[in-house]
Amino acid sequence: MNKPDVPAKALTAVLREAQELLSLEGNCFIWSRWKEASEAVAEVQQHISRLASGDYSQLCQLDLLFGATGAIQEVSVSSGWGDKFVVLAERFDKELATLKAKEPSK
Repeated sequence: MNKPDVPAKALTAVLREAQELLSLEGNCFIWSRWKEASEAVAEVQQHISRLASGDYSQLCQLDLLFGATGAIQEVSVSSGWGDKFVVLAERFDKELATLKAKEPSK
């Protein structure tokens, strides 16, 4: 595993912001696969830990979390912060693309 680089750190910052939003009081998880905030935050934390260790093997799974009708989007819409999510998802897409562009070919 590699040491995380600048793009991974930028993507991690987006993930931490997602954790903050997922932790908001009163969030509704009924349409997501999570039952409560702690499950959502823990899953995002697993991705943060992977990135911190230089493990980029789960980027596709991470991408699904931020996709249209993905788990985070479902929580955002049902919880009233859908507009914030759209902005965050755009940042996520940008940072993920930057990270993938710098990732060595396999």
